[in-house]
Amino acid sequence: MRKIIMVLFLMALVSCKTQQAIAITTPEVPKTKEISAGEIIANHYNNKINFSTVYIKSNVRFSDEKQTQNVTAEIKIKKDEQILISVRFLGITMAKALITPTSVSYYEKMNGTYFEGDFSGLSQWLGTDLDFSKIQNMLLGEAFDNLQQGKYVLSKSEQGFELVDLQSEKTKKNYVFDTEKFQIQKQEISQPEQDRMIQVSYSERASFNEGAVPMQVLINALQAKGKTEISFNYNAVSFNEALSFPYSVPNGYKRILIK
Repeated sequence: MRKIIMVLFLMALVSCKTQQAIAITTPEVPKTKEISAGEIIANHYNNKINFSTVYIKSNVRFSDEKQTQNVTAEIKIKKDEQILISVRFLGITMAKALITPTSVSYYEKMNGTYFEGDFSGLSQWLGTDLDFSKIQNMLLGEAFDNLQQGKYVLSKSEQGFELVDLQSEKTKKNYVFDTEKFQIQKQEISQPEQDRMIQVSYSERASFNEGAVPMQVLINALQAKGKTEISFNYNAVSFNEALSFPYSVPNGYKRILIK
């Protein structure tokens, strides 16, 4: 259970002008014209979700080489301030995680352990950049990073428009957008030297007044020690409700230190 809760909220591993352009025809672009990476990014951010809070109920399937587990998760997000994730098995809360822009905390009942720290230790432990925004964006189907900071190579495939950021030889990032609404279909960050990669795919977006939310989120993470897959299937999403974020570590739990 500890591994599941860690992966659920830490798997967000770890950009806009270019001279390259390609021809497209979409409902948003009724006549064939050249489109640049900058225009794709601008159109993507025109679809950004506008909210103050989000409440999500999800079925979650976790699998690696050793195990497969199915749990449910309740996710509460207060925009840019905090995320509370409660993991349940057979209706019983087995773990909770509270994430803010400056801190990361979680506890899990099976081993009676908890963690309290910030993103610096976790980023060092994972070997990649990590922050609150990446986790929030991943859960809502938005780009990990600020796409308006970077230079990209643009191409078009059957999947859609693909932007590849090759600014860093050690960390490679690519984003795939659909050709009609410019929503993220897939995003991937890889670090070949460390044999590390994470890929997040989105499907079945539902439209709300606040924006479109993917109802299926598939995370594939590859490291030298093995492969992990997590699938979220959202079965309820609501916006702008008054949410509470109760979190306290039960007495007697043992603190985990990440070095």
